Amino acid sequence: MGLGSYWGEVIDVLREIIPVYDKVNSFISLGKDVEHRNRAIKGRVKKGDKILDAGSGFGNMSKTAARIVDDDLKIILYDPLVPMLKNTDRLFNKKLDSACGVFEHVPFQDKEFDAVLSGYSLRDAISLKTAISEMHRVLKEDGKWIIVDLGKPDESFFRFGVTFYLRMILPIIAFFIAIREKSKGLGGLIIISGILILVGGIAMIATPAPEGVERSPLMLFAPAIIQLALGGIKIAKS
Repeated sequence: MGLGSYWGEVIDVLREIIPVYDKVNSFISLGKDVEHRNRAIKGRVKKGDKILDAGSGFGNMSKTAARIVDDDLKIILYDPLVPMLKNTDRLFNKKLDSACGVFEHVPFQDKEFDAVLSGYSLRDAISLKTAISEMHRVLKEDGKWIIVDLGKPDESFFRFGVTFYLRMILPIIAFFIAIREKSKGLGGLIIISGILILVGGIAMIATPAPEGVERSPLMLFAPAIIQLALGGIKIAKS
């Protein structure tokens, strides 16, 4: 499981959408991204923890964690794209430690971190199995891996609604957002992100949760009356 040979193409797309990266996660989660980060991190990160933000992007997960514990954290941002790491100043007043790399080859020592954060990034792993192994390696014995991403609930009824949304509704939303953003001078970046990023991501999303990963449906999609679970926060504890 993972992007495999599609990884390079997805990373190229991510590189192109850096100017609107934050909007992408907001759009595909129907504006629930901030709420999901808060619910995932609250109570699971403690003051003084050493944190690895894996697939950090600009550092939204770290920013959320720092706010919850009054900035009493040691944070290292980790992302495959250097331009992402160079733009973290849009969220942080001070320069944070950072490293460039992928989930499958993490350049840190065994049992180094109290927690690993991954927000809307694990879906971009080349190999999900290897990524999980590496995150487990760098976590302390009682460490936590906190993951926020699109996912599917186990119930078949809700799973159908999620599948329909991802395959039919989301591309349409992306299309109209692209038109709107084009009028602002951003071109078709949103439609590229909304469709092409998910080409590889859906492959991971559509599979059952790996052993040791608990899913709780938190992302809600409401067509008229019925609210369908649209994914969720996946929290894996090492």
